[in-house]
Amino acid sequence: MSETAKRFMKSASALSLAAFMAAAGFSHGALAQVRVAGGADEASQPSQTQQGRKVLDQVSAAFEQAAATVNPAVVPIFSEAKVAVQSPFGDSNDPLRQFFGDQFFQRFFGDEGGGERTVHALGSGVIASSDGYILTNNHVVENATMLTVVLPDGSRKQAKTIGNDPQSDLALIKVDAENLPAATFGDSDEVKVGQWVIAVGNPFELLHTTTAGIISAKGRSSVGITNYEDFIQTDAAINPGNSGGALADLDGRVIGINSAISTPTGGNVGLGFAIPINMAMNVMQQLKEHGKVVRGYLGVVLQPLTPELQKALGLKSAMGVLIGDVAEGSPAERGGVQRGDVVTEFNGKPVTEVTELRNMVAALTPGTKAQIGVERNGRHQTLEVTLGEQPQEAQASSAAPGEQGGPENPARLGLAVEDLTPELAQQLGVQQTQGAVVASVQPGSAAEEAGLQRGDIIEEVNRQKIRSAEDLVGIVRSLKSG
Repeated sequence: MSETAKRFMKSASALSLAAFMAAAGFSHGALAQVRVAGGADEASQPSQTQQGRKVLDQVSAAFEQAAATVNPAVVPIFSEAKVAVQSPFGDSNDPLRQFFGDQFFQRFFGDEGGGERTVHALGSGVIASSDGYILTNNHVVENATMLTVVLPDGSRKQAKTIGNDPQSDLALIKVDAENLPAATFGDSDEVKVGQWVIAVGNPFELLHTTTAGIISAKGRSSVGITNYEDFIQTDAAINPGNSGGALADLDGRVIGINSAISTPTGGNVGLGFAIPINMAMNVMQQLKEHGKVVRGYLGVVLQPLTPELQKALGLKSAMGVLIGDVAEGSPAERGGVQRGDVVTEFNGKPVTEVTELRNMVAALTPGTKAQIGVERNGRHQTLEVTLGEQPQEAQASSAAPGEQGGPENPARLGLAVEDLTPELAQQLGVQQTQGAVVASVQPGSAAEEAGLQRGDIIEEVNRQKIRSAEDLVGIVRSLKSG
């Protein structure tokens, strides 16, 4: 190799090392000590190599210390659950089964003819206190008939569920033990995108596995995992079995509870999601004290403020959340909130999306007075609302509106609607008796692009009350093009 090539290779290596250390957060002074100039004397290379190695050893030591700190506080949780077994050949009333008899199927197909079977699963948990409270995911312990926790000393303890919260996918369990190595919790509000983190758990039954990565994003919502989402996204490898484990910073402080991955393969592809520890601690405290989570309640239907809605409402900015409906007798109605208001602030904090506002409301206890800033008819107003207690979530009905009765067809929107009858209201699980029910939506239509779906109930168009399908058709016909 020529002298020119050698000098180039040394320069390139030095630049690569400098870039790595800069990404790891080392100072300019540290970089200057290990930078290799193109014409450096060969005799100086050993000391420069030693300096570079020293820096890399410091990086490695930081990860080692973080893992040593948090690992003892992350425990495997083995669960057992009973699930119903569906016979592939139908129940005892199935004609085929009646003809051949149960013994035939059991002998040749191993078919037990229904019943139950025991399913075993493995997840992770974080020791929250030395007296045996363990924080984990709801889906790790949900429906379990027996929970077994392997403690740091190798002993196995049966655990009982103190409380669970499916809406945030968190649960609190407890084992009868003392002097356990409890985790140190950090402040998830202070974490930064790009910050180094480690994930600890038990993926694929490989107990006490530690992986490393960075925080890829904060405040991830609309992921479709839970009702209340404010996830920390990380590229630290998270796989099945990591659920309920710890996401920790380089000081070994837990900043999140690993919850889910987004993957087309079933394995890690660098898209992991953790519940922020500040949210988890709030839920854990309520589960510990009450066995359930009590959330604040406004009583409104929220809609994203799209550019189309911004234009239709004559708003100067698209920042905020639209109030699509206000429940009768709700805290919001008592506080003066109206359908069509655009919420831009909540307790002095700006509101930009639906999930953000829902989380803000849910984080407060019933009885709290909240200041809500709204835009209404071109004017800004501040309303004071005393939050209520969130009722049990109503089960969404899978029933769709019937086709009988001849749905109307506002062709300009690309949908078919029909009157909201008492029968349809019962199917859809709603109280109101007036409106136009969407019976079908034409693919590629303006209605589909706007997000209308079969089963939606249209109550207003441009602030005009809709009492029937005929009302809707008449108003749509009167609208100007565009």
